[in-house]
This record gives sequence, C-alpha cells and structure tokens, in this order.
Amino acid sequence: MNPFLSFLLRTFVAVPISMLTWLLCFFPFGLTFWPATAFAIAGGALTNGILSMLMNKHFLNKHQISRKEYRYIKKNLVEAKQKINRLNKNLFTIRDLSSVKQRIDILRITKKIQKMTMKEPKRFYRAEKFYFSHLDSVVELTEKYSFISSQPKKSMEMGQSLIETRHTLDELTKVLEEDLYHVISNDVDNLNFEIDVAKNSINLQKDSKFPEENRWLKK
Repeated sequence: MNPFLSFLLRTFVAVPISMLTWLLCFFPFGLTFWPATAFAIAGGALTNGILSMLMNKHFLNKHQISRKEYRYIKKNLVEAKQKINRLNKNLFTIRDLSSVKQRIDILRITKKIQKMTMKEPKRFYRAEKFYFSHLDSVVELTEKYSFISSQPKKSMEMGQSLIETRHTLDELTKVLEEDLYHVISNDVDNLNFEIDVAKNSINLQKDSKFPEENRWLKK
C-alpha cells in the first residue's frame, strides 16, 4: 500500500480509538484529565503500531517476500531514488536541444522501473542489473555530460567528447529499455497466455454454434 494512504488509514482508526479511550477513562472510570489523556495517547499509539504490523505482514505475504528480503530491497530502492534525483537534475541542466527526447526517455524508463519495483518489491530481482550497474552508469555519464556542456567555451576535443557521450547515452537508453522489458517480461508472457486461452475459447464457441458450416470450411 502507498505509505501515505497507509498512514491515513491508521490515523483514521487510531484517532477515534484515542478519543473513545479518553472518554471511557474520564467518565466511567473517573480519571482526571491528564491520566485520561495519557491512556488515550497510549491507546492510539498501540492501535497505530498493531495496524502497521498487520499491514506490513499482509504486504509481505501478498508479494511472497520475507522481512529480511524487504529490508534489503527497500535499502536499495532508497539509494536508487537518490540516484534518480541526481539523474533528473543532470538531465534538466543540459541545454542541448538535440538530446531532449533522449533525456526524456531515459528519465521515463528509470522512473517507471523504480515505481514498479516500489509497488511490487519482488520485481527487484528482475532489475538487479539496472540497480547495480546501468543506473550508476547513466548517472555518472549525464553528470560529466552536463559539466562539459555547461562550459562557456568548448575545444574541439570537448565537442567530440559530447558527441561520443550522446552516442553512448543512445546505447544506454536501449539497455534501459531492455531492463524495463525484463522487469515486465512475466506480465507479457501471462498476457500472451491469456490471449491464447481467449482465442481458443472463441474458436470452441464458434465450432459449437456452427458445426456444419465449420465442417464444410475445413473440407
């Protein structure tokens, strides 16, 4: 679940329980204001903690990963987010109009992979090359490209380096596209399977409705 939505749900449950706890402590049990408030806060905190544990357990069971695995994946996703922020900053400081589409594609693909992995952590294992190699390469390359392209005067050698960097970024974009495809490859296979099943069902239905006509066509 989205962390913000999870927080809202826990708050939506915990706040009424805190209020109910305060009312029970203050009126039926006759506690004074501050002790009742302390119990109310404790009740709300306990409710929030229990709900958080239950939500985390449900999330881990749903995605079939252990708590240790999730900590490892989450750590890498946090680091990747920082790298993608750097990448975003690098790409938008480059003023070269000819590479606008290339930069948009790079950012779109990297954010797409990150977003899918955050939503479904198990996809991380299908994107390890992206997280441990390709993302680092594209961040470092765009940082150097941004630095060189920002210089007021460029030598012939610098100009050649910029051209080579653009070509390398073209190749890296293709590599990132392959990373994205690899992350969703199971979904593509499942979709193709469902299409085959649907087509088979349609053909069987046609055969059952028009058996004589189909027999004639096969002849």
